[in-house]
Amino acid sequence: MFTIAVSGVFGFQLLVQIMPRYHYIAIAASGRKVKGTVTAESPYAARKQLRVRSVHPSSITEVSSRAEGKTALSSIFAGFTRVSKSQIIDFTKQMATLLNSGIKLTEALSVMTLQTSDVRFRNALVDIRDRVVTGESFTDALADYSDHFDVIYVSMVRVGEVTGTLGSSLSTISAFMEKRQRVESKVMTAMIYPLVLVLFCVAAILVLTTKVIPTIGKQIERAGQELPWVTDQMMNLSYVLTSWWVVVVIAVIVGCVWGLKRFFRTSRGAYLRDRFILALPLFGPLVKQRVVSRFASTLSTLLGSGLAMAESLRVVSEVTGNSLMKQAIQQSRERILAGADIATPLSDSGVIDPAIAHMVAVGEKSGELETMLKNISDNLEASTDVVIERLSAAIEPVIIIVMAAVIGVIAYATILPILKISAVEF
Repeated sequence: MFTIAVSGVFGFQLLVQIMPRYHYIAIAASGRKVKGTVTAESPYAARKQLRVRSVHPSSITEVSSRAEGKTALSSIFAGFTRVSKSQIIDFTKQMATLLNSGIKLTEALSVMTLQTSDVRFRNALVDIRDRVVTGESFTDALADYSDHFDVIYVSMVRVGEVTGTLGSSLSTISAFMEKRQRVESKVMTAMIYPLVLVLFCVAAILVLTTKVIPTIGKQIERAGQELPWVTDQMMNLSYVLTSWWVVVVIAVIVGCVWGLKRFFRTSRGAYLRDRFILALPLFGPLVKQRVVSRFASTLSTLLGSGLAMAESLRVVSEVTGNSLMKQAIQQSRERILAGADIATPLSDSGVIDPAIAHMVAVGEKSGELETMLKNISDNLEASTDVVIERLSAAIEPVIIIVMAAVIGVIAYATILPILKISAVEF
C-alpha cells in the first residue's frame, strides 16, 4: 500500500493510499471455479476478504502495473519500492539479533514491520507476520515472496525453524549474504572506470560524426572541392546516424538481442552460452573461478546450517548461475542418492579443475567437506581479486588505445579537407 502526502493550497495534506490489487483463482461456495481481482493491503488481507465472501482462494498473485494500467505517478513510486539486497541483509541481521535476545518470532516480525520504511517490503512483512500468527510456518510464508527471499534463504530458515536455531541460522544467512555482496561489489567497482571511459568516448564520437563532420563536409562541397575518401565515409556514417536508417539499425540490434535472450532461456541456449563464456581467453578463467567459488561457499554454508547433502546440492544447483555447473551438481546429487561420491561428476564437468575436485573428494572421505569447501572458496576469492585487478589494469589501456585510434581517424577525416582547402587557397 502506497501513502502519498499531497499538500493543498491552504496547507492541508491529503493522504492518498494506493493499495495493490490481487488476481485470484478460487472455489466458490457452489463448488464452481471463479476468477477476479481484489484490493487489499497484503495477500493475507486479500485471502481474508475472499473467505468472508465464502470464496476459498487457491491462487493469489499481485497484478502488475501494466496489466492493471496504473497511472504514471503510481508507476514512478513503484519504481522506488524495489527491495534491495542491503535491505534484506539489514532485516536478517536485526531479526537474528532479536531472536537471539529471546524475543518471540511474532514479536520480532512486529518490530520489523514498524521499523521498515520500504512500503512494499513492509506489506510483505505484515503478511508474513499475520500468517505466522495464524499458525503457518515462517518458512512457508517466506517462500511466497521469492522476489525478496531466494531459495538459499528459505532453505536455511527451514533448517533453523525445524532445529530451533532460527536466530543462529539468520546470523549465518546475513554473514553469507554480506560476503556474496562484497564479491559482487568488487567486480562492479572494477568495471566502473572502463564503462565511464567507453561512454565518454562514444559520446565524443557521436558529436564529431553527427555535428562537426557534416558541417565541414557541406562547406567543402559548397566550395566545389572533392571530399577525401575518409571524410566521405564519415559523411555516410553521419547520414546513417542522423536519418531514419538509425531506427532500422536499432530495431535490428534490439531484435537480435531479444532473439538471443529467448534462445538463452532454453536449456540448449544456456548450455552454449555458458560454454562460450568459459572458453573466452581473458574472462573465462574469471567466470570459472567465480562459479566454483560460489558453489563452494554456498554448499559449505548450507551444510554448516545442518541441511542434508542431497537437499544442499538441490538448492545449490538452482542458484549456481551456470548450466554446465548445474548439470554437474545434479549428477553429483544423483550419485549421492545412489550411495556414490560427488567429486567425479564435478571433475568431468570441465568447470571445476581436477585439483579442486580432488580436494572435494578428500574432504568427503575425511568427513571435513564443509571445512574443505570453505577453504576452497576463500582461496578462489583471493585468486579472483588478483585476476580482477590484472584484468582491470589490462583493459583500461586497451580501451584508451582503441578509442584514441577511432577518434584519431575521425579527427583526420575532419582536418584533412580543411588542409586541402587551405593549400588550394594558398
